[in-house]
Amino acid sequence: MSALAYEHGTSAVPLRGETIGQMWDAAVAAHGAGDALVSRHQEIRWTYAQLHEHVEQCARGLLARGVAIGDRIGIWAPNCAEWVVLQFATAKVGAILVNINPSYRVHELEYALRQSGCSLLVLAPGFRDADYLALIAEVDAPDLRSRFVLGEGWESLLSDVASVDELRARETELDFDDPINIQYTSGTTGFPKGATLSHHNILNNGFFIGETLGYTPADRVCIPVPFYHCFGMVLGNLAVVTHGSCIVIPSEGFEARAVLEAVEAERCTALYGVPTMFIAELNEPDFATFDVSSLRTGIMAGSPCPVEVMRRVTTELHMDEVTICYGMTETSPVSAQTPRGASLEKQVGTVGSVHPHVEVKIVDPETGHTLRRGEAGELCTRGYSVMLGYWQDEDATRAAIDDARWMHTGDLATMDDEGYVNIVGRIKDMIIRGGENIYPREIEEFLYTHPDVADVQVFGLPDERYGEEICAWIVRRSGSMLDEDGVRAFCRAGIARFKVPRYVRFVDGFPLTVTGKVQKFRMRELEIEERSLHAASAVETA
Repeated sequence: MSALAYEHGTSAVPLRGETIGQMWDAAVAAHGAGDALVSRHQEIRWTYAQLHEHVEQCARGLLARGVAIGDRIGIWAPNCAEWVVLQFATAKVGAILVNINPSYRVHELEYALRQSGCSLLVLAPGFRDADYLALIAEVDAPDLRSRFVLGEGWESLLSDVASVDELRARETELDFDDPINIQYTSGTTGFPKGATLSHHNILNNGFFIGETLGYTPADRVCIPVPFYHCFGMVLGNLAVVTHGSCIVIPSEGFEARAVLEAVEAERCTALYGVPTMFIAELNEPDFATFDVSSLRTGIMAGSPCPVEVMRRVTTELHMDEVTICYGMTETSPVSAQTPRGASLEKQVGTVGSVHPHVEVKIVDPETGHTLRRGEAGELCTRGYSVMLGYWQDEDATRAAIDDARWMHTGDLATMDDEGYVNIVGRIKDMIIRGGENIYPREIEEFLYTHPDVADVQVFGLPDERYGEEICAWIVRRSGSMLDEDGVRAFCRAGIARFKVPRYVRFVDGFPLTVTGKVQKFRMRELEIEERSLHAASAVETA
């Protein structure tokens, strides 16, 4: 009988027992003259010592505005140098940084500000087609007493500051278990929940991510993923500065060409992204003209990684040490990561092994009993990385974290004999067709092997006879004439008949969140509407 699906990430490197501010001061002392931040769209290039000056000034500005320990400070802006400054400045004064999605509109923004009780907001004038100043004027947030708009408002925040002695006194009052960050998790229904994270949570997670990637002061990390998400501010900023490396911001929002330009100009050694970002970079018309040979590593995360995309990343982007990270906002976020030097099979076929000082197990979703290796069940994780809880929502916290402090992820996974984890779907995404459990990712991986398929997403649609049927949205490669019959014929020749998509739609792209995650629930809604499947969707199931 195989062993239980449980692993504990033992490590000779201890957890760091310090606040983010203490870590930052040590990094500045060790790497003051080294490059810390390059923001290409702002034409900013700061050393650690220069960035430190901005952080100190901002922290003293917050103190002068009466910011107390535990006050919530919102940041509503795309990627920019000021975002990084505020991240470290709030940590130094013990305020809780509330990350606000740059794509939020009035309804969502008002909810986040009210639910978190934000007293101060730093915001950009706007982003893409959104006028933030017009939107914030429509918001009713009783606790919000001041706001600073990047530009003149930001300068005013830095112009009136408390003394250095006041800042040092404040820092002595802080503890590494204090809450330091609220991140709202996106949901398909209802309002998002505010995952509350401590210094200890995100500092250690960022540090061990950097350890796994082998970061040193020689590394320059291109970060096109948004800072408002853990991918940008933890896997990115904290992994970088804990190792004296350099943050490179290619643009305020993702642009494939800007990424390639940044990698070439800054000689970046690492690159981050979700699969859709890497696909866009590889498919950039002038891709072959860019020199990306400086790359060696990076992270692909956020959603399951198609095998064929990973193969192209390791060869055409020269990222032979690329790793996949798996996690969720509520776990700071990374619970598992593929190590550098893992076999190609592990690099492209799993999300890696358990992170240092973290536990993972696979359980039966119905009974909660730990399964055997190789069996599919819900992935649970426990350790320093599990959030403090959802902000002011004890019921939701108890529903997510059990009495033994296991965080239930909602992801379906398996664990092999070597402890590597493979995500096979979401519990809610699993398609049940005529009693058959079907995992969309299995069909997606198969369709990626078709030479005319550039990208694909598979999900279930309601069906009165079978309960659910399979739908595939496909992005064809340029010039392809692939049609629905061709897709089904390809599937019938390679996978079980009950896994062949009944519905196929060819699209130019998928509805995405600002972090690049595919919104399958939105695709499902569009299909139900367009195919008039309302009657089937109304059928109640057990």
